[in-house]
Amino acid sequence: MVVRKMYHKILILGASYGSLLGTKLLMAGHDVTLVCRSKTADLINAEGTHVRIKFKGADAHRTISSTNLPGRLNAKTPEEVVAVDYNLVGLAMQEPQYANHAIRTVLVRIAEERIPCLSIMNMPPLAFLKRIPNLDIDQLRASYTDPSVWDRFDPRLISLCSPDPQAFRPPDETLNVLHVGLPTNFKAARFADESANAILEEIETDITNIRLDDTDVPVKLRLFDSLFVPLAKWSMLLTGNYRCITTGEPRSIRDAVHSDLEKSAAIYEFVSDLTRRLGADPSDAVPFDKYAKAAESLLKPSSVARALAIGAPFIERVDLLVKLIAQQLRRPNPEVDSIVSIVDEKLGANDPLSKRG
Repeated sequence: MVVRKMYHKILILGASYGSLLGTKLLMAGHDVTLVCRSKTADLINAEGTHVRIKFKGADAHRTISSTNLPGRLNAKTPEEVVAVDYNLVGLAMQEPQYANHAIRTVLVRIAEERIPCLSIMNMPPLAFLKRIPNLDIDQLRASYTDPSVWDRFDPRLISLCSPDPQAFRPPDETLNVLHVGLPTNFKAARFADESANAILEEIETDITNIRLDDTDVPVKLRLFDSLFVPLAKWSMLLTGNYRCITTGEPRSIRDAVHSDLEKSAAIYEFVSDLTRRLGADPSDAVPFDKYAKAAESLLKPSSVARALAIGAPFIERVDLLVKLIAQQLRRPNPEVDSIVSIVDEKLGANDPLSKRG
């Protein structure tokens, strides 16, 4: 008889990007529930998930199917979730999606049950920002679609994981397929609660030890004592992702960064400086040259740029969050203001009310 090791039951809100973290957890033997729309849930429950990732030194991507992994996977709609069944939650949806009534109801139950939540959103949960000393949270609420969804959470039980791995759903394939373009690591700040940290530490070790056919599997979970390590992503987002949005058609992240490297470096350093003024150590940051090199392979527009291009009325507003923090620190920046103005203009054009005659 084979005795299964102790495992965790982990709920992940979001089955697209969330399936990457979910796959790593399944490979480590943990059980995962992905929360998504009913059509996607039916497909995942019937066929599992398929994550394509390129191993170090390989020429082609390799598909990792959840049906062949030791952990158990299922998918549910928000209405089917019983929060108390889980001991860790991954937040992997775009920030505007949490304003949806069904998702909001799940969040209320998670907060009331005091289940630790690790976000892999670009936009940090507002409750996480409460952990940063001397930051006036009330002045930042305007950057959230519905900031009240985070009001019930204990900041000690919320942490942030920088979503550095780049991945997307291929548009011509089924909704259970995810293609990883840049297999970097998830970088997580520790919780302020030690029992929650114990879970993360175990998961970090489990994921580090994963092997497939005796080969190391890319995309680790790395834990850091500093709150600010995940905020290093802000420099990348403002320099690349949000500058994919132009007054015309969206451009690739590579073109956004490399069309004017001097300007890109200046924006990158300004945002890095903001995080240092909040308390980050210089070692928390990723050097600009390293980011610029990685951006050379990012040949598609960012997800926020693609969303605006197809008419989305709401997107994650890390650009606005950074602007508001800069104002709070009395460090306004014209380049950041220009990025925000372009995004505001695009969102205004997508507003259904603006299209009425």
